[in-house]
Amino acid sequence: MKTLDLIIIGGGPTGLNCAIEAKKAGLSYIILEKGLLVNSIYHFPINMTFFSTSKLLEIGDTPFISHTEKPTRREALEYYRRLQQAYDLKVNLYEPVKKMERRADGLYFVTTSKGEYLGASVIVATGFYDTPRLLNIPGEDLPKVKHYYDDAHPYIGQKVLVIGAANSACDVALETWSKGSEVTMAIREDDIYQGVKYWIRPNIENRIKEGSITAYFNTVVKEIREHEVVLEGPDGTLFTIENDFVLAMTGYKPNYELLHNLGLEIPDDEDQIPVHDPETLETSLPNVYIAGVVCAGMKTSKLFIENTRDHGEIIVNQIVGRLVSG
Repeated sequence: MKTLDLIIIGGGPTGLNCAIEAKKAGLSYIILEKGLLVNSIYHFPINMTFFSTSKLLEIGDTPFISHTEKPTRREALEYYRRLQQAYDLKVNLYEPVKKMERRADGLYFVTTSKGEYLGASVIVATGFYDTPRLLNIPGEDLPKVKHYYDDAHPYIGQKVLVIGAANSACDVALETWSKGSEVTMAIREDDIYQGVKYWIRPNIENRIKEGSITAYFNTVVKEIREHEVVLEGPDGTLFTIENDFVLAMTGYKPNYELLHNLGLEIPDDEDQIPVHDPETLETSLPNVYIAGVVCAGMKTSKLFIENTRDHGEIIVNQIVGRLVSG
C-alpha cells in the first residue's frame, strides 16, 4: 500500500484549501469526503446569500467573482467546483471514513466505506453542518420535521412551526411567511437572539409585533404529533397548536462520533473543542491536525470560512518542515 504524505478528511472549502496547499508543496495527498463536493454548502437553503463577501470566501489565490458583493449558494457551488477542477484536486466523493488507527511505525491507517489508506499525516476538516442538534423529544423522527431548510415552496398554505430565534430561524420564518405559510415560532428565551443580523432583526420583530408571525417566548417544544405540537409555556403549562410542518432551526454540531472513531481527544465540557494546539492546529495525536470550523467545537458561531483560510498553509508548512528535517 502506497504511503501518502497527507490524508485529508472532509471535502468542504477547508479540505480543498488544505489540498491546494499540499499540491503546491509537492505532497502526495487524497481528500476523503463522505458526501458530495462541498457537501455542507450544497445543503444550504436554495436561495441563500452568504453573510461574507465573495472576496472573504476566496481560497487558493483564486478570485471569486459574484454578481453582487455577497455571493449566493449557487455561485459558491460553482466557484468551489471550478476550483477543484482547475487544481485537479484528488477527491474521493461518497466515501465516508469509518475509523483511523495509528500503527507502531507512526503512520495512520484510515478505513473508509470503500477502501483503506495509509498516511504520514492527517487533517480532519469535517466542519459541523452535517450533524444537527437534536431536540430529543417524542415525534422528532416524523417526516414532517426538518432540521435543514430547503425552499419555501413546499410550505405554501401550511401551518409551520419554526423552532429557534437565531439567524437561520428568523430567515426561515420570514421567507415561509412571505410565501404564504402560517408561521409560528417557539423560542426558549424571552427575545430574539441578540446576534441576529442587523438587517434581519427589525423585519422579524415587526412581523411578530403586528401579529403576522406568532411567537411564543420562554417556550419549549415537548412533543411533535402528526397534526399538532405540544408546547410548554413560561409558567410550565402545556398547550397544543395545529401544525403541518416543524422546521427545527436549532443549530448544528461536529460529528463527535466520527471524531472519537478517529481517536481524537474531546473534553467532556460544554464547548467540547477537540484537544489541539491553537497555534499549530496539531491534536494530541502526532501529525494529526484539525482545520476549519471544527476547531471551535460546539462554539459554532466563532469560526467561519473567512477566518480559517490560513489553516491549510499553517499545517502544510509544518508537514513540509518535518519532511525536510526528518
